[in-house]
This record gives sequence, structure tokens and C-alpha cells, in this order.
Amino acid sequence: MPDLRLSRRHLAWGAAAVLAAGVAVPGAASAFGQADRARHAIKDGQARNVIMLLGDGMGDSEITLARNYSVGAAGRLNMDGFPLTGAYTTYAVDKNKRPDYVTDSAASGTGWATGQKTVNGRISKTPDTDKALPTILELARKNGYATGSVTTAELTDATPAVLQAHATDRSCQGPADMAKCPTDTIAAGGPGSIAEQSVAGGFDVLLGGGKARFDQTITQGPFAGKTVLQQARESGYQVATDADSLEAARAGKPVLGLFAPVNVPVEWTGKAAAVGGTEPQRCITSNPNRPAGTPTLVQQTAKAIELLEAKQSGRGHDRGKGFFLQVEGASIDKQDHAADPCGQIGETVAFDQAVKLARAYAAKHPDTLVVTTADHAHTSQIVPLDATPPGLSSTLVTNEGVQLKVNYSTNTPGKSQEHTGTEVRIAAQGPQAFRVLGVTDQTELFNTFRAALRLR
Repeated sequence: MPDLRLSRRHLAWGAAAVLAAGVAVPGAASAFGQADRARHAIKDGQARNVIMLLGDGMGDSEITLARNYSVGAAGRLNMDGFPLTGAYTTYAVDKNKRPDYVTDSAASGTGWATGQKTVNGRISKTPDTDKALPTILELARKNGYATGSVTTAELTDATPAVLQAHATDRSCQGPADMAKCPTDTIAAGGPGSIAEQSVAGGFDVLLGGGKARFDQTITQGPFAGKTVLQQARESGYQVATDADSLEAARAGKPVLGLFAPVNVPVEWTGKAAAVGGTEPQRCITSNPNRPAGTPTLVQQTAKAIELLEAKQSGRGHDRGKGFFLQVEGASIDKQDHAADPCGQIGETVAFDQAVKLARAYAAKHPDTLVVTTADHAHTSQIVPLDATPPGLSSTLVTNEGVQLKVNYSTNTPGKSQEHTGTEVRIAAQGPQAFRVLGVTDQTELFNTFRAALRLR
């Protein structure tokens, strides 16, 4: 456990460093105003709540693309308004702990969720001995905090999984998916699939997609012959499958929200990038394949905060302890893989609305640490209109009425586009937010959370 004390000298030095760096804060009237705002944002002490928002695959290119399209080149997204901003490195390791420079979401998530790096594909287990590593969500729960995770992916996908489970391979999502995790099976003395572990973990709010995983039948252990969803209900979970049933959920019992068979359908649609480019297009800010009643990411986030806050306002020895909530905009990454710029931008804009909600909550509850970041960078690049990329590209007409060309060339056309190994943005406000300044590694985010909540 790192030393959580911070001297006045350290705080003064941190403020001076920010002032010297001229940290930019959108909307500030002058360079002095920007620096002054950053100085006042440097807070020591304990947080009551933590809200972590992660845009999967949301590198600087993805942020810039969404900004240019939706609010203009000179505009600012909600995520641009944090007073303290840094960058962190995202590499994974191999089984010998040597750098693997391009991470996947499993290894990346393990890094910030446990404070230790692992091999690509592994869920919160060591890279060499394959032993389970305690996660920040598990530590928060054990220390009496209310705990929640929200995603637009399957709840068993890599990012939520690294908080809720431990698996040799990220593919072991349901009882029928255990081929790559023989030692994790219940018959082998392991904890079972990611879905089973998520339900058994005792977390208060789990919202996302992936109902098909929870509909699988358990074959081993005390719940054998039942589905994971039945296990959840017998374990006391309220189950929500649409916006109405989510709204009807009440604090006092844990909540499991499953809003799609697999990933939650994206909010925007348009033409995917193509070899030779596309005709200039405007994105369609709707999706005919998104069922009515599917809650948006911001609706899920608002309900999660309501439920977690209500739990900690009730009775019991943990009353007033606060909460830890993770919110993932998962399909920024998935649409980047598919070279679909409109789907990607729409998911980034939806994620930014969740950021707005979290920051508004923190404005009323200043003892809340809010952090926004990504797990890795991705493929999309803004290029000149007269460029002729060798891969896939698309031309968009932004809300400013100007054309913009985006290129996807990290893999051969027809194959899934790839992650990249660059550092990504991390920004924060609230107690301990100063820890994101400079260039850090994503494993240090685990220590930031642990310090903020004083977790043993």
C-alpha cells in the first residue's frame, strides 16, 4: 500500500508545476484563469466516491474526430473540461514480463484494475503463474463501498470482466465457453465462467449487454442445471432487460441489467469506410436496429449512481462509505475495428454525455473523484482530403458544414482494424486527481483509486 499522505510542500510543488506547464482548461478566460483553475483542482485527502469512465479504444484521434464532427474544431467536448490532464502508457507483457507494445482490452484492463500487467487475453491474473489478482472493485466491496459497473458491451466482455472476474482467457464468458480455461472450471476447483463469477461476486449494480451468456446453462457446481440468470435471481438480483424495468429497480437488492443478447446496439449509423473512400456523408443519429426501450449509456449511468448512492444512504455499518462505479463506452473500439466512423463518433458522443453527467454529480458532491481515460488507442486517423490512403477511408460532412476524411489502415481491408500502441489521455477532478498529471502508466491508476478511497 503506498503512503497516502501528501505534504503541504508536495501540494505547493504540484500547483507550481501545473502553473509552469500552463495546463489548458477549455472555457477559461485567460492563461492565468486556466492555471488558477488547475491549481485549485489539486486536492489531497480522501474521496467518498469514485466514478471511472473508460472509452474503449478512445485514443486522441477518436476524441478529435468526435470533437470535430459534433462540436467543431474550436469546440470542446465535456471530457475536454477536466482541470487536470495527463497521459498514460498502455503496453501489455508476455509470460516473461517483457513488453508487448500493443495491448488488448483484457491485459490493459487488468493493468488499471489490479495494478499489475499481464499477457494479452488474460483477465485479472498474473502473466506467468496465472494466479488471480485482487481487483479494485473487489477491494472496494470488501472495504464496505457500494460497487457498480456499466458497459455498452457484453457484461462478460474484457473491460467489465477485469473488475468482476479472473480468467485465463477472455473468451471464457459463459459456462459453454470454457475451452481455453480448463483450470478455471468449477470441476477443477476454479471459479467458473466470467458470467458466473460476476453474479457470485456480490457487486451491487451490473448493467450492460450479453444476456445470451447469462442464458447459458451451468454444468458444474451448486447451480448445475440452471442458467446463470437463474443463479442471479436466486442470489437476490433484480433483473432488468429494458429502460422501464431498469427504472423500476430499487436499492436494497443488487441489480443485473441485460439490455441486449450481445453488445448493446450503437446509437448512430452511416456508411462504413471503403477502399477508395466514400461519398461525403452525414451521420444518421439513430439506429433502426436498436430496439425501443434500450437504455442509453447516460441513462444506465444515472440509474447506477442513483442505486449506489441510495444503498450507502440506508442502514448498516457501511452507511455513508460511498461507492465505486466504472462506466465503459465499449463500442468506440468495436466500430473502430469495423472502420465505421459514424458508429464510432456516435458512441464517443454518447460516452461524452455520461462524462457530463458524472462531472455534474461531482460538482454537487466534490468529494467524488472522477477519472476519464481509455484502455488503448486505435486505428482512425484524420487525413487531408486529397490523401489517397491504401486502406479504408470515408469522407464526412461535419456539423460545421466542412468535409473531413478519416482513414483506417492498420490492417488489410476486409480484416478487423487493429489497436495501436500509443499512450492515451487520462483526465480527472476531485481528491487525488493530481496523480494523473504527467506521463504515467495505466497500472498507477489502480494506486490512485486505492489512495482516494483508503482501501486496505
